[in-house]
Amino acid sequence: MSEDNIKKFMFVNRKAPYGTVYALEALEVVLITAAFDQDVSLVFVDDGVYQLRKGQQTKGIETKNFSPTFRALEGYDIEKLYVEKESLQRRGLTEEDLLVEVTVLDSAAMGALMDEQDVILSF
Repeated sequence: MSEDNIKKFMFVNRKAPYGTVYALEALEVVLITAAFDQDVSLVFVDDGVYQLRKGQQTKGIETKNFSPTFRALEGYDIEKLYVEKESLQRRGLTEEDLLVEVTVLDSAAMGALMDEQDVILSF
């Protein structure tokens, strides 16, 4: 695919990982977009930061734990994962609580990064 056809897609994850279909659907769309050789980045803000939290146990809610899939993203050339610093802080989390390597940005830097994107999809 030529450079002219590559678009910057940003997927903004705002919802907790379970209780709705948003988080899982976002992950599926991310993988499909990457399969078409697009420039993909994921952002986790608000309760979306919980999607990356280590040690999730879903047996009690009888739902499959899909969080390990985030560790496989690198194999799909999806390496741009960003977390909003303020969202982490408001939820009492740190970067060490997350199961994958991310870039933590404050809200101003996150806004600037969003301005650079061609397509932003929010889940």
